[in-house]
Amino acid sequence: MVGLMGRVTGTVGPGLVGEVIVRVRGGAEHFLAYPAVAKDRIERGTVVMVVEYLPPRTVYVSPAYDA
Repeated sequence: MVGLMGRVTGTVGPGLVGEVIVRVRGGAEHFLAYPAVAKDRIERGTVVMVVEYLPPRTVYVSPAYDA
């Protein structure tokens, strides 16, 4: 999971449990998401990279590209 790219489907940010969709295991799956940097807010539609994975359905993400 770490290093895979995904897209935010529910805003990720401080005090929020966001959601991302990641292509994995031959399909696309949704995961609960938190920002890798606690103060970051990542808006819906942003391409992100998984930096930490907590099985079974939680990931920490950061934006894949600079804004």
